Formats: sequence, C-alpha cells, structure tokens
Amino acid sequence: MHTSSMSDLLIEKKEELIEIFGAREHNLKNIDLAIPRNKLIVLTGLSGSGKSSLAFDTIYAEGQRRYMESFSAYARSFLGGMERPDVDKINGLSPVISIEQKTTSKNPRSTVGTVTEIYDFMRLLFARAGVAYSYLSGHKMVRQTEDQIIEQLFENFRDKKLYILAPVVKGRKGHYRELFEQIRKMGFSKVRVDGVVMEVQPKMQVDRYKIHDIEIVVDRIVADESDRFRISQSLKTALQHGKGIIMLRDEEGNIHHFSKYLMDPTTGLSYDEPAPNTFSFNSPYGACPTCNGLGVTDEITKESIIPDPSLSITRGGIAPLGEYRDVWIFKKIEAILKHYKCSISTPIAKLPDEVVDILLYGDKVEVAVDSVKYPGTKWHTTFEGIVNFLQKQQEGGTEKIQDWISEFTITKTCPDCDGFRLKKEALHFKIDDKHIGQLAEMDITSLGQWFENLEERLDERQNTIAKEVLKEIRKRIGFLLDIGLDYLSLNRPLRTLSGGEAQRIRLATQIGTQLVGVLYILDEPSIGLHQRDNVKLIKALQDLRDLGNTVIVVEHDKDMMLAADFVIDIGPGAGRHGGQIVAAGTPKEILDKDSLTAKYLKGTVNIPVPEKRRKGSGESLILKGASGNNLKNVNLKLPLGQMICVTGVSGSGKSSLIHETLYPLLNQHFYKSKKEPLPYKGIDGLQHLDKVIEVDQSPIGRTPRSNPATYTGVFTDIRALFTELPEAKIRGYKPGRFSFNVKGGRCEDCEGAGMKLIEMDFLPDVHIPCETCKGKRYNRETLEVRFKGKSISDVLDMTVEQAVEFFENQPKILRKIKTLNDVGLGYITLGQHATTLSGGEAQRVKLATELSKKDTGKTFYILDEPTTGLHFQDIEHLLQVLNKLVDKGNTVLIIEHNMDIIKVSDHIIDLGPEGGALGGQIVTEGSPEKVATHPKSHTARFLKEELS
Repeated sequence: MHTSSMSDLLIEKKEELIEIFGAREHNLKNIDLAIPRNKLIVLTGLSGSGKSSLAFDTIYAEGQRRYMESFSAYARSFLGGMERPDVDKINGLSPVISIEQKTTSKNPRSTVGTVTEIYDFMRLLFARAGVAYSYLSGHKMVRQTEDQIIEQLFENFRDKKLYILAPVVKGRKGHYRELFEQIRKMGFSKVRVDGVVMEVQPKMQVDRYKIHDIEIVVDRIVADESDRFRISQSLKTALQHGKGIIMLRDEEGNIHHFSKYLMDPTTGLSYDEPAPNTFSFNSPYGACPTCNGLGVTDEITKESIIPDPSLSITRGGIAPLGEYRDVWIFKKIEAILKHYKCSISTPIAKLPDEVVDILLYGDKVEVAVDSVKYPGTKWHTTFEGIVNFLQKQQEGGTEKIQDWISEFTITKTCPDCDGFRLKKEALHFKIDDKHIGQLAEMDITSLGQWFENLEERLDERQNTIAKEVLKEIRKRIGFLLDIGLDYLSLNRPLRTLSGGEAQRIRLATQIGTQLVGVLYILDEPSIGLHQRDNVKLIKALQDLRDLGNTVIVVEHDKDMMLAADFVIDIGPGAGRHGGQIVAAGTPKEILDKDSLTAKYLKGTVNIPVPEKRRKGSGESLILKGASGNNLKNVNLKLPLGQMICVTGVSGSGKSSLIHETLYPLLNQHFYKSKKEPLPYKGIDGLQHLDKVIEVDQSPIGRTPRSNPATYTGVFTDIRALFTELPEAKIRGYKPGRFSFNVKGGRCEDCEGAGMKLIEMDFLPDVHIPCETCKGKRYNRETLEVRFKGKSISDVLDMTVEQAVEFFENQPKILRKIKTLNDVGLGYITLGQHATTLSGGEAQRVKLATELSKKDTGKTFYILDEPTTGLHFQDIEHLLQVLNKLVDKGNTVLIIEHNMDIIKVSDHIIDLGPEGGALGGQIVTEGSPEKVATHPKSHTARFLKEELS
C-alpha cells in the first residue's frame, strides 16, 4: 500500500515537469533541463545564445511533430511532415501553440477586426438586428406581407382604377425578344415598357442598346371589396412573377411600390435580405465594387504623369513617354498639337488646358499623321489618350508593365465607399444611428463605450436577437483593452502593425479561446510596448497561466523576468560560445547566481549614463504641421549631430510621424522615391543632410541563398580576393567562378545549395547534404584555390569572429566584417541562411551594412527599436557603435521604449499623452534630465527611476 502511494506521488511529481534530455539543435550543447508545468517561464540570455533554438526549434518543433503524428498517414501526406528536432527525448509535453512575430499576414484584407473575430460578430449583429434605410431618400425601409399589401390597397385606393404590375426587367439593356414570347405564352396580353402600356405582339422586341424597365400588366382592377378574391389572386400572381415586388399604377399614372422584402416605399428601391456576408468586404456580396473592398483605389492622375509642367514634351515632360524619339506616338502627338496650332517644344505649362486634356484623355476627332513606312502618305487616326492607354495596360498588361505603370499611380481613398470598403446598401443598415463602417473606424476604447449599455438603446426584438452576440463582442473587446491595444481600430490592416502589436493581438485571441493544459511559447511579446503597458502584458500572461497553461516567454525585459515563476538563463556567450544553461530557478534564485543576466538585474553591472550630453552641430531639421493619422498638427524639431530618441506609449503616433511622414519625405528629397508622406505643411534644414538611411526589422532575404556575406556585400570582395590569387589567375578564373548562384564554379548536382531536398510521401521532406560536394556548394576545381589554406567554402563556414582574425590584413573586407562583429553578431557564420536569422539579427546585419559604408558626417539614420532581441550586454555593444556614428557628426534617430537607450540619448521627443485619438502631440522634449521632470509624461516616470 505504502509503496504504491509513493510511486503515485512520484508520477504526480513527474507530471508537473517538462523534461528535456540531450537537446543539440543548432548550438545547444547536449543540454538536459526540467521546466515546471503551469507556470510562467522566461528564457533569457545573450542574442544568439540558443534561446530560440531551445524554445522554438526544440520544444515547439517536437510538440508540432507529435501533433502531426496523431493524424493518419493519408492525412499526413497532404500536410507534409515535420522534422524530428535533434533531442534525445522530451517528457511531459502538452499541445503547443507558438505566438511568434514573423507570422503576421501581409494581406491587405486582414484587419484587427477580422483577426480578433470582433468584426465577424458585428456582421452577424447587423445582419440580424440592423435597421435598413434607403440610400436614395433616407427613409426607413419596410417589409410587407401579402395581407398587409391587400389591406393598404383597399385603404388607400378604394374604388379607384388600378393596374397591378409585376416588374421583370429593371434598368438593363437588351432586346428581350424571348422574354416577350414567354410572357405571351403565360397568357398575359399587356406589358408596360419604359412607362408605356402596350399589347404583347408576336416577335416583339425593344432597342437592345438602350436601358429598359419592363413590367407585366397582371390585371386591371377597381379596388372594390366585392372583388377581393380576384384582387388577392392577382396580387399573388404579380408577387410570384415580380419575385416578391409589385407596383400599382393609379389613374393619374403615379406608381406605388410594395415588396415582401426591404423596400423604400417612395422610390421603390429594394435591398436583398441581409446576411452576414452583406457586411463583409472580403465577399462579392458586400464589397464595394469600385475598390473591391480594399477602401482605396489606384488612380493615374495628371500630376503623376506630368510631374514637371515647366518641361516641354520633347524634353520628357510626359513622364511615361520620356524624351522625344522618332516613334509613332510622338508623331501622333505632334500632329494633334499642329492641329491645335501648338508646338511640341513648348513647355506643357504654356499649352492650353483643353489640349493637355486631349493628350491625357484622348479625342474622337481624327488627325492626319505622316507615315514613316510610306513617305508622302498620311494616316488618319484618333488618339485614345495617355491615361486611357495606361489604364488599359494596367488591367491587361504583363506583370512587368503593371509594375512600371504603378510608378504613375497615386493611391486614393475610394470615392464610392469613402474608405469604408462596403457596398452602399451595407452602409445603410444602422444600429443606434451608426453603420458598421463607422464602428470599425472607432478605436477600441470608444467602441467598448458604445457597446457598453447598448441594450437600453435597442428595442425588444433587437435585444432578444443581440443578447448572445453582444456577450461575445464585449468579451473580446475586454481582452484587447487588458493587453494595452486600446488605441487600435477594427479596420486597421494587420500589415501596418508592429511585430509586438500583432503578437499581442494573437495573444488576446488565445486568451479568448480559454484553452486549458496548453504550452504557449511567445517570442518577445514586449516589443513596441511602453514600460507603462508592460504591467498589462504580464497580467495577461499570468491570466493565461492561471487558466491552467504553461507559458514560456523568450524575453529580455527586466520586469518580465522578475514577475516570472521560473527563469532560465542560456549562455554564457553567443553562437559557439553559448548553448548551455548558465542558471535556472525562481527569479530570487537567479539573483543569487553570478551570471551576466543576474549582474544586470541586481544593478552591479549597468549601462552608465553619460557624463555630459552632446551639443550637436547647432543645425536643426524642422518638420512643420504633420497631421497624418492621429497626429495633431505636430511641429517636430530635430537637433542634428545628436542621438535622438522618439518615445511615447504604444499608439501615440511615433510611427506615423517618423516612418510615414519624415522618412518618405527625406527619401523623396534624396532618392526621388514614389512613396507619399502623410500630410505635412513644410520642412526646413534639408541642406544640412546628404543622405537618409532607415534600418528596420524586415528579413534580409526570403531564401536560404541570401546570407550575411551576400547582403553586406563582403562576399563580392572575398570573391575578388580569390580571383586575384596566383592559382586562380593560372586557371583563368573570374569572380563568377566563386559564386554559388551561377553556373561555373558551383556544384551543379545541388546547384550551389549545398543541400538536396528529398521529397518523402507521408513524411517530412528531408534535406541531406549533397553527396557530390558534401555540402560545400562548390565543385572540386573551385575548392582547390585556397587563401591562407582555406577554400571559399571554408570562408563561408567561418563565424564573424574567426573571419575578423582571418582577414586582418585585407582592409576592404575587414571593414565590413568588423562592423558585423561590432554590432554583436560575432557568433553568426558568414554563410548562415537568411531564413534562420531572427528579426533583431536581420536588423543588425542591415545596421552593420550601413555602418560599413563610408559615412559623410551628414547622414541621417532612422532605427526602429534596434534593441529587439538584445540582452543588456548586447545593448551596450550596440550603443558603442551608434555613439561612434554620432561622434562623427551624423544624426541617429531611434524609436525606442528601452530605458537603457533612452537614458543615454542626447535629446528625447516624447509623444502622447496617450495612444490613439488621445495621442499625436509632443508632450515634452529636451535632454533626458529635462524630460524626466515632466508631470504628465508616462516616459518621465520611468526615466526618473533610471537616472536616479
């Protein structure tokens, strides 16, 4: 008895742990680890130490694989299998759900509303409880039963002569020969065509190119009670032929409409029965036909085709045509201008407006054009207009032509639906005087308030219908508010959200599903989150844990670590120097250890606040009157030659101001880019800069063929070095010989991939090293050329650290590789596949690429949260690099929430005070010391603690 209860206890104990034995994925050094279940666990460590390898490539991959294994072999053949991660075994694993950053949809049809399902419930609510209004008269639409129609007929038209009409054609072209024949065969003798009653004749037809309204004259009656039976039979017949709609024509010729469906009694406009897809912009039943439910249209405008009217047509004034050449189109234009007594070499601004319109939109008048093929003869031809020609090509041209035409298009809000994305009918179903598009525009806070006491504003029928739906909507809105996304609106496209925002939306959706016994793995959910909202995020994760789930978070945030139940620190270094468990335990136990993370948490090691702030160059860049999205006419003054931090709570307008107004504006000025900035009034100080560089977190490449060496351009220099070697010269090798992307030097068996893909039915595709080149990517002859004993393939396998030593006497190559090392990427290999780099790593590869270029001292750098994926130690490395840039006179602008970066910057611009509609203003600006004293700034509260 005693022993069995003892073993039960042991089993119970075991079940409370997830045990991992011998994990060797990527750089993990054969680690064994026990993680408590149903707790909040934080995985931390230097960038590249192996956190993601453990969390995603081992635990998640194994959980996914086991789930796949549960399907039949037949089902697995469609799904493709999963590779077994390199681990001996994992015990106690639950079903896993990963919430990463890279999984956001780039589809313009995915919005916050569709992902959180709030919009789907709202569609249901409007379809079942919405009140319809006519878009012609604004009157409320009515439905009538047959009995009601009969009652109204006797009430309003007693003893009057009436025609009962059944509409069969409404506003359509055609000759309708067959329809008239059909009507005749059904035994009707009269029809009303375009308002005129006529007899039905054999072989009768109407003008097929005109628009017609045709009604069958079902009966001519006098509204007399004694004829009630006949009248009701005729109405039934008319409703049957008119598909639920009838018209009555009285003695004066006035028409009265009646319908079993929704109908406007004054104009006769009728709507289809509403269904949820009537309100979906992704369905042909609901989407606005002009913009196909996207809310915006691409227009070719006069301004985009004639960017500079001071040029003449010969000098390239019409952008798509370029400068004058001896071709047909210019001959045609010349002939048109001659016809209107103008010259092709006159500046476009001086040509009469009507002539410019003819050039753009065409003219039906024929003009005579000299023939090139048959001199002395003339062609008589009309001109369709440049805009019309481009539009035709845009719809039916090749992809290349469409890309070229997109240079001359401007994206505008759709004029028909005003950006609401829906058909007219859908926007005239209302609840409490609001249509669904207006609700989708509100931020979540206002939306929550609107739904708050909605029952009081609905009638009894609506309340009965809406009860359950409202419960679901409120629940989901509550989750978004809890997680700090109160400033988003439902119509915000998912692709415009930052990685952290998208991750938190998926987190809110997951909490909403109320699953139990699941293992959640999150990748840095605090990205893009202000310290103030961190508390909300931690609370959301704890709620997920309290439901009975295990939550593993890969994170560098101090607050998150201290709030966790269990912390695992991986290290001690990055890449080959990492992959071991440095410390594991409760936050309290971790603080007693001597690991690098513990030192930063305790504050024994920290990033020092600089003694004095840089003064800068004294020049400024001033952006005036920025008013896009939620910006409230902001005037932004950026002191040049300093490190500037733009801060503020999530949704306060940082991205709108910097990414969508300032960057496109500078980009247009220096590089003539096409992207239009958000509205602003003016900008001063551009003369003090000579280039702008933005470093964001998008991947450096989507295929395994791109890698840090190719992206930074150092591979070109390395290939040039190999080409110069005596052995290569003797053999006559050119740089292409050392590329794995072109024929010549690469292994042709695997086409330079180094791997071969073997497709396995029922099992995952297997990548095996190519047998011919053993994974080296090149053929034997190429590998015989060696520099310091290393082949080109050996160089690609080197880590950045090794390469720095190896190329120490090659200044051109060393400069590029050294910057990779300086930004803390010493652990990645030069040939590492771009697809295996994290968002933060990709961003630092880009940063290194920009840093290795010769800076001019007048460069303006824009960085978006460069601390993503960085440990405290890595942030210190990053700051050294950024400080070097600023010390040379360049300006570095950083959008950031990380206090370590904010406290060392020279100048802070704090936006707010809140997110969404309550944000969009500059709350305070100046040195960190000045900003920290501001009473209303959320950033100031946390900055004060850091500086003290």
